[in-house]
Amino acid sequence: MTTEKPTSSTSSTSSTSSTKSTTPSTLAPAPPAPPATPARPGDVLTPLAVPITRTLIVAGAVASRDYQDVHHDAELAREKGSPDIFMNILTTNGLVGRYITDHYGPGAVLRKVAIRLGAPNYPGDTMTLTGTVTDVDGPLVQVRVVGANGLGHHVTGTVTVELPGEEAR
Repeated sequence: MTTEKPTSSTSSTSSTSSTKSTTPSTLAPAPPAPPATPARPGDVLTPLAVPITRTLIVAGAVASRDYQDVHHDAELAREKGSPDIFMNILTTNGLVGRYITDHYGPGAVLRKVAIRLGAPNYPGDTMTLTGTVTDVDGPLVQVRVVGANGLGHHVTGTVTVELPGEEAR
């Protein structure tokens, strides 16, 4: 019986994974592996399209303990002048961090994230994260990040990431 449960569990997991990959509300898959060459100023990261769903907005707000009604109650958000609920900064911060660490791999360590919010992320839109390396100082890489949606720039800023195994230059 012990051997049957893992087999059954594995089959269930793989069928769930294939369902998730076809669901339009999931994030686009990350690049398959971190870059093989050291980062250089001017390098452009692969864009990441993030579908903005009600579930993502509400789950991000709850996970970060941000219970402001504008992040989960559409009616109250409209009463406050917003056309709908919108994403909070902590969810955006997490998505920016995920974008960088997905690109550079599991050994990458975020050392500084400095972002500024602009146009809100509303349900039904897509935010596309893009990044460009602006500076490299030994193992530290600075990346300029922009997250754009249908209204404009949702987030702009810089991230400093420490790459594993990089020698001081």
